[in-house]
Amino acid sequence: MLGRVQGRNTQRHYADDAIDRVLLIQQLYAAGLPSRSIVELLPCVVTGEVTPELLMRLSAERDRIDTQIGTLTGTRDRLDTVIAAATTTFRTGRPCP
Repeated sequence: MLGRVQGRNTQRHYADDAIDRVLLIQQLYAAGLPSRSIVELLPCVVTGEVTPELLMRLSAERDRIDTQIGTLTGTRDRLDTVIAAATTTFRTGRPCP
């Protein structure tokens, strides 16, 4: 099955696996993986080729993402505290503590 991508005055046809690969690359970029890691990952995705170095690099990237998630979770929790205090101030008219 072929997917379609439309642009200005053009229409291109791509195999579904190519579209899936592009979506994966976009997700990896969004997760903060550098292009060199993504390039090293692609043979694994396409052909199943894996090296110990690739596994170590991917594990390190996963650990980095886990750290970011922890930091973001802490930031969200602090923001929730500020929102709760601001909501109380709004409802009662008393200043934020």
